[in-house]
Amino acid sequence: MKHIAKSIRTFIGAKDFEESRAFYGDLGFQESVISDKMSYFRVNSDLGFYLQDYYVKDWVNNSMIFLEVADVDRYWESLQQLGLPLKYRRVKLTPIKEYDWGKECFLHDPSGILWHFGAFY
Repeated sequence: MKHIAKSIRTFIGAKDFEESRAFYGDLGFQESVISDKMSYFRVNSDLGFYLQDYYVKDWVNNSMIFLEVADVDRYWESLQQLGLPLKYRRVKLTPIKEYDWGKECFLHDPSGILWHFGAFY
């Protein structure tokens, strides 16, 4: 099967939809409201995800998203400057870890979804 892919988008849940909407706005994503229960959040023009006003603990606690960034060190500094763990009580930042394939830092969103921000060598 040959097709030309244009994007890939995941659906994630939110324990508190309004809090998560504010969080992703603070993180730098642009929101496009789809309905009162769903928004599309994008960074750049073609990278994004759907946030739903829907929560299943086992699903959300096992959700992870990897966002490749150009410079992990610079991204980490920017994340720290946002002060998200002070503003959102369940948000957690984990510093950069280096591996043989590259390096990454981590962020748990207000619902528990684990974001990996990384770069490959």
